Parts: sequence; C-alpha cells; structure tokens
Amino acid sequence: MAPPPEIAIPSTSVSGEGTSKPFTLYNITLRLPLRSFVVQKRYSDFSALHATLTKEIGAPPPEPLPGKTWLKSTVNSAQLTQDRQAGLERYLKAIAESPDRRWRDTSAWRAFLNLPNISTTNSAVSASGRIGNAAAGAADPGTWLDIHRELKQCLHDSRQSLSKRDTAVDAGNHGAAAEAGAAAKRALVKGGTLISTLSDGLRKMQEASRLGEGELRRRRDLLSSVRMERDGLDKLANTMPTPSGGSARHGLTQGQSSTSERASLMKGGKSSGRVLGAPLPETDKTRELDNDGVLLLQKEEMKAQDDQIDTLTAIIRRQKEMGIKIHDEVERQTEMLTMLDEDADRVQGKLKVANNRIRKF
Repeated sequence: MAPPPEIAIPSTSVSGEGTSKPFTLYNITLRLPLRSFVVQKRYSDFSALHATLTKEIGAPPPEPLPGKTWLKSTVNSAQLTQDRQAGLERYLKAIAESPDRRWRDTSAWRAFLNLPNISTTNSAVSASGRIGNAAAGAADPGTWLDIHRELKQCLHDSRQSLSKRDTAVDAGNHGAAAEAGAAAKRALVKGGTLISTLSDGLRKMQEASRLGEGELRRRRDLLSSVRMERDGLDKLANTMPTPSGGSARHGLTQGQSSTSERASLMKGGKSSGRVLGAPLPETDKTRELDNDGVLLLQKEEMKAQDDQIDTLTAIIRRQKEMGIKIHDEVERQTEMLTMLDEDADRVQGKLKVANNRIRKF
C-alpha cells in the first residue's frame, strides 16, 4: 500500500481579476515518494467534495470544512483568505492522515487531488493532468520550487536508467538495456516539459513583480543549471553503448572504441582528438561528451562565469553607491554637530553675560 501524499496549501492566487466575479484559488501541493505536483481548487470545489464524501461514506470527514462567509470575500480580505487557507489545509490533512481510510479511498477524493486510480497508477492521462496542473501553478513562487524539485527527480531517474542501461549492455541483456534507455528518454521528455513550465512561470513572476531581482536571478541560475544538466543527459541517452565499455555516436562512421583504446584514453593517450587527464583531469560532466560537447560545455561555463562577474560587478557598484551615500550622510551629520557646538558656545557666552548682570544687580 502506497503511503499517503504529503499535503499542504502554501499559497493562494486570484483568478478572473478584472471581471465582475473574481475568486480565490488555493494551490494544493502534494508530495509523493517520487514526485510532487500542484492542484488548484476554489472553495466551491471543497464544498462539493465535502458533500460527496459525506454522502458516500455516511459520515462527515474527521475535520469540519471551514464555513462559508456571506458578508466578506476572500478576494478583498487577506485575513479571511489566510484563515480559510489554514482551515482547508487542516481539512485535507485530517483526511490524508486519519487511520480511517474510508474517505481517502473514494474515487471522489482521488479525483479531487488528481491522484491516479488504484488500478491505473501509471496511467498516461493522470501524468498529463499532473503536468497541466504544474503549469497552472508555476507562477507561484512556492509552487515553482516544488516543480523544480520534481524536475531534479526526473533528471535523477534518467541518470539511474542510463546507468542500468550501460550495466545491462555489459551483461549482454539487450532487452533490459532497451527498456532502461526508453525509461531514461521518457524522464528526459518530461524534464523538458517541466523546464518549459518553469521558464514560463519565471516570466510570469517577473511580469507580476512577485519576486525581487536577486531572487529572480537566483532562480534563473537554477533553471540554467538544470537545463544544462538535462541537455547533457539527452546527449548521453542518444549514445549507443557497447559491451566493451566504449561508445559510438549516431552518425559516426568510425568503429567502436575497444577496451585497449579506452584504457589508453584514461592513461592520457590521444584518440579522436581528445586527451583525457592532460592538462586537466576528466570530470563527470565531460567524460561522456565528444569534442563538440566539450566545446559547448566550455562556452556555457564561460557564459555562466561572465554572468556571475556581471552580477558581482553590479553588487560592488551598489555597495560603492551605498558607501558614497553613507559618507555624504556622515559629512552632513558632522556639519550639524559643528553648528550645534557653535550654538552651544554662543548660548554659553550669553549665559555668562546674564550671570554677570545678575551679580551686579
């Protein structure tokens, strides 16, 4: 029996802005053992779920549903939105974590959260629904990070599948190798979709000014890193492994590398125009790339370094401006203190004159 998903409602959004009847959407984040995704629901959806569960089971869920308000709207009241968001999260967690499984074993509960049916866990329809829901919530900062974690998991799964493929090829099990290679490509295709989703969400967040420039820059760097990692895995997935440990690229007319040639490469010998270990050692990023791939990787690394230098230059420029402003402020404060000292001296002189007159009287 699969463990229940971890459920949270970290944020909300408003749909239908500019229309006569806008409404609040609650971004429900579900974390499963191998993936996470987002479902957006409005309060009326929760109300319909509550009525369906009560009717099917014959008893209400363990946590009451937050009541509907008639005089206020969550669109105009941030406090009401926050209170209802917390109440709906408690409602869902009570059903998901209750020892009594009656409510969460219903089809209404699974359909509400876009969970696959028990008999069709690997259904492609459910998978496409999860991707669609992720795309809908990618403009939310918290949801964006959840999708990024799911993307990292996809890349991890692809890397493991490629490792299994190479192991199966070495063992001579071509059926298992083909299956592992197909699994790696499926994970990479999903990863490409998630990258596009994250890119669109980042653009929407920038247009809505939902994040500061520094955080946007950090997330762009995260997206650039995973895109580079995905491209590298895609090239590796298109590699044709051989039992001898070598590899042949699609479109190459040369023969496959033998074990002795690979040993020569690892010792620093030359083959195919590359020298491994001299002058710099081979890394995990470059080990599976050809000359063009290494050149592309080098260009991307240099571009990333240039971007970091530009960022550092902007930070130093801002610090310089702040230092100049602080210096100017200190100068003004010093002038004010000097004027205060002069005023104090004048008042002291006047007090002396007044004291002398008083003594004369």
